[in-house]
Amino acid sequence: MRLLFFISAALFLCSCGVKPEADMGKKEISLQLYSLRADIAQDYDATIQKVGEMGYTSVEAAGYSNGTFYGKTPAEFRHDVENAGMTVLSSHTTKALSENELKSKDFSESLLWWDQCIQAHYDAGAKYIVAPSMEVPKSLNDLQTWCDYYNEIGRRCKEKGLSFGYHNHAFEFTMIEEVVMYDYMIQNTHPEFVFFQMDVYWTVIGRQSPVDYFNKYPGRFDLLHIKDNKELGQSGMVGFDAIFNNTCVAGTKYLIVEVEKYNFLPQESVKRSLEYLLNCPLVKESYR
Repeated sequence: MRLLFFISAALFLCSCGVKPEADMGKKEISLQLYSLRADIAQDYDATIQKVGEMGYTSVEAAGYSNGTFYGKTPAEFRHDVENAGMTVLSSHTTKALSENELKSKDFSESLLWWDQCIQAHYDAGAKYIVAPSMEVPKSLNDLQTWCDYYNEIGRRCKEKGLSFGYHNHAFEFTMIEEVVMYDYMIQNTHPEFVFFQMDVYWTVIGRQSPVDYFNKYPGRFDLLHIKDNKELGQSGMVGFDAIFNNTCVAGTKYLIVEVEKYNFLPQESVKRSLEYLLNCPLVKESYR
């Protein structure tokens, strides 16, 4: 199965090559704004407008801090995104548990921070809040505390009509006390309160098959980070065709592009990644 998954990238390159812009259709594709972090820092307004002009339909923020998004109030951020023809889909943010909270299993202090955070995301019009990473716990006991913490955050998000999830890198596929960290997290968080935003590139770097995980834990992957080493399709490492053919079992509702490294200027890399998906016949117009 894994061999087929990895070699399928070559087939995908044939089926999803870049075509003339006139051939492109409209599809619901979101952009993780971390992809344009330097551009946003230099010119926030122009960057948001440019993302909308490219054809992205929504954004995932990576600039939440103390009730604001990129220094803007939730209402201002929502207005700016919607003025560019998009919506605020989701946001990466989190608050780590302290050593005292891990020991006591009392994370009420951190939950006060989350209450403000959830309200701000509600006001910004977001549907999802995603924890972008976490420290590697020292024991399964500590990992269980993290799972309990995430369940409670998810419960509070649900009360406000939002969903809470976790985004992986490669380290989640390491072992803690002979248990794969990622599997333990999926098994010990409640599907009603916690979803998983699989980063397909980091999953492959972790020597795992995204499709294997879709089949192992169907319905848990509401959001997918569609990512490659640089622009989408650049490396030939990720079997995107197998991924797109199995989004139904994964439970996917939205695809989110993330580009962290570039062969071109960041905006050009982000634009080419969108074109890659728009021209791929395996990518649906909508996954909702």
